[in-house]
Amino acid sequence: MPLLLLVAGSAAVAAAARRTPVPAPLLLVAAGLVVSYVPGVPGYTLDPDVVLPLVLPPLLYTSATDSSYLDLRAQLRPVALLSVGYVLFATVVVGWAAYQIVPGLPLTAALVLGAVVAPPDAVAATAVARRVGLPSRVTTILQGESLVNDATAITAYRVAVAAAVGEGATWAGGIGEFLLAAVGGVGIGLILMVPIHWLRTHLKEALLQNTLSLLIPFVAYAAAEQVHASGVLAVVVVALYLGHRSWEVDFATRLQEEAVWKMVAFVLESAVFALIGLQLPVVLKGLGAYEGGRAAWYAIAVFLVVVASRFIWVYPATFLPRIFSARIRGREENPTWKAPFVIGWAGMRGVVSLAIAFSIPEHMHNGEPFPGRNLILFLTFTTVIGTLVFQGVTLPPLIRLLKLPGRDVQAQTLAEANAQAQASRVAEQRLNELLADGSNALPPPLADRLRDVLERRRNAVWERLGQVNPTTGESVDDTYRRLSREMISAERAMFVRLRDGRYIDDEMLRTLLRRLDLEEAAAYREAA
Repeated sequence: MPLLLLVAGSAAVAAAARRTPVPAPLLLVAAGLVVSYVPGVPGYTLDPDVVLPLVLPPLLYTSATDSSYLDLRAQLRPVALLSVGYVLFATVVVGWAAYQIVPGLPLTAALVLGAVVAPPDAVAATAVARRVGLPSRVTTILQGESLVNDATAITAYRVAVAAAVGEGATWAGGIGEFLLAAVGGVGIGLILMVPIHWLRTHLKEALLQNTLSLLIPFVAYAAAEQVHASGVLAVVVVALYLGHRSWEVDFATRLQEEAVWKMVAFVLESAVFALIGLQLPVVLKGLGAYEGGRAAWYAIAVFLVVVASRFIWVYPATFLPRIFSARIRGREENPTWKAPFVIGWAGMRGVVSLAIAFSIPEHMHNGEPFPGRNLILFLTFTTVIGTLVFQGVTLPPLIRLLKLPGRDVQAQTLAEANAQAQASRVAEQRLNELLADGSNALPPPLADRLRDVLERRRNAVWERLGQVNPTTGESVDDTYRRLSREMISAERAMFVRLRDGRYIDDEMLRTLLRRLDLEEAAAYREAA
């Protein structure tokens, strides 16, 4: 019952957020904070054994399949500098700062805190980036960073915990574990991606293909973790490959898969952000001796270090490669200070940091309590809330204030129209070749219908470059979509009346309605 309440409540809040200018993650966190103290609300404890293997893989999978392998490859340097270099840098800087700020906190425990709060959250970054319409290059860098940085942070966390509990971790051992996780995770992904794609293309039913699709992220994650490699990297590698070659899967699978994964991502993202807010009572309950003004000071100090460390890394990582490499200067445009500033400010933390923090062992090998565990949980929670609320709320107005150039919609539509024109010419040539063969003979009305469909598809994109309707204020594609919907609605209502009058049965009604649904989807896609 608590799980059903969580899913239903978070979905309702996320749906309401779509009608407000506030990004859904922020409203969900705020709702979780408020609801956590409502009498009668059950306690929700964030279980890392659930979040990491069961929630993180599908969220990474959806984000990676929606990303562009080619764009990520083009931005490989900044993505690697952020997802690996920055996470390790933040681990050390935040850990050292916490060691200096909190009296009695061992350096090893402080480094555990640094590793926990180091990675910006994949869900938060992409959700805010989509909402505010960042330039494509900035969005690609943030998405790429968020796909890989969890692997770096989890590995750094394991090394830091090993040192803290007395397992005798060394620098050499830490580097070896990092390499094993990285190389092993990528290797498992490379091994799995080809046979999984082969299986997807050879299954003949969309239902079976999408059942397999739902299993893929969990299989990749579990297979990598089984050999102590990075499950995060395995999922990302497989998802990028499948997304890059999704055109090889039949259309019915793609349509169904898109709807299924949108629903999965919506439910999980909503529940995840609500869970963050609901953790407040759990975190405060165990704070103990750190309660009061000291805990607030520690939280503010760590939050400021987390925010500052990102800027300290981002600007040198942006400009130093250009200073030392003539090849980079000749290949890339000269960046301004604005885009790095947005990247620096878009470092929201999320549920992965909290899940890692809750997995900190309660005792060391000698049986003593883990030093500062409850404080680390509290500081992780306040950092996550602080970055989500403070940076998440201010990011959209900051982008408007900086006047970053967004996507050039006109240029994108023109490129789309040119691509459609080239594809239509090839399709028309192929159609003429087929109709010239006597075995493919069609009555003239049916042949003309094929040409009409091709012509409509070719012209639809060009028409979107035109002016809006002076009477209704609608664009051409909006009018086309509305008229198509009205026509199909009239047909649909007639089919229902025929069923109610017993002229057709329900099975035939479902067949006819599915045909109309596909036509409506096609009309919507042509216009949109």
